[in-house]
Amino acid sequence: MPSESPSISRRFAADGTAGGRGPATAFHLDGPTRRLDPRVNAFRPDIADVALAGALFAPHYATPMALMAASATMMRKAAGADAEAVSQLLPGEGFAALDVAGGWAWGFSLHDHYVGYVPAALLGAPSERSHKVSVREALVFAGPSIKTPAIATLPFGARVAGTLSGTFLDTGAGFIHRRHVAPLDALSGDPVTVAESFLGMPYLWGGRGADGIDCSGLVQAALGACGISAPRDTDMQREMLGTALPEEARLRRGDIVNFPGHVGLMVDENNLLHANAHWMGVVIEPLADVVARLEHSHDRPILSRRRMEA
Repeated sequence: MPSESPSISRRFAADGTAGGRGPATAFHLDGPTRRLDPRVNAFRPDIADVALAGALFAPHYATPMALMAASATMMRKAAGADAEAVSQLLPGEGFAALDVAGGWAWGFSLHDHYVGYVPAALLGAPSERSHKVSVREALVFAGPSIKTPAIATLPFGARVAGTLSGTFLDTGAGFIHRRHVAPLDALSGDPVTVAESFLGMPYLWGGRGADGIDCSGLVQAALGACGISAPRDTDMQREMLGTALPEEARLRRGDIVNFPGHVGLMVDENNLLHANAHWMGVVIEPLADVVARLEHSHDRPILSRRRMEA
């Protein structure tokens, strides 16, 4: 477990010295400091990821320490339980910590490089994972029988280690039915089918499937289950995913529709599947209804329509 210290990883001063312990490789800016997106580039006024040395100036640079989430936890914009949520780590997902102070670790999630703060007590040393939860919620039983007590639940995408024996995956800390897990490299064939499994889940700002999910988290989870890496936020998804469709193109299943601050997946030509704060859950509804709600406050209710296939 990380210790309570100003930094859990080695810091380098901007002049290249290593924390007063002698010379280290000097860092030099290659040119003017570039404007970097702080959501996916870890830097603060006092410290930055050493990978950014040469791209921006910081008083100190830190080498990330790889850790792993022991349980689901929200990532927050600042160190505090009441700070705004920005994303969510699921059990077994990796986190690169650059600094720990006051019980909070600051760094970035390894699956999408998103930057935030998580409670340090919920992070531990990385360990090999063999399976992932393949259903919306998996029960963990005390023994290899559905008649034994359920002692925990794990969300879709949680990563676990275990050995399959008969009907159950033995994790060493409980048993999960084999129908609720899949090998880490197993891929789903249809993002919409994956997203449909979340229907009825509560809307949760920053959520990725533990207790709730938000719109871009739903798209990220659905695409990720099919082997497609997706960035975390709606504007990133609009800029980086798929190919823009011409105005005359008819929508089809799997197309991504981007709205101001919102995103969803088309179930068919007319209906949108999305996690939204209007219904406070994951629903399927006519795209025309979504557009009608947004027309009152946005000149362009639909910013783009994108297709994952060229």
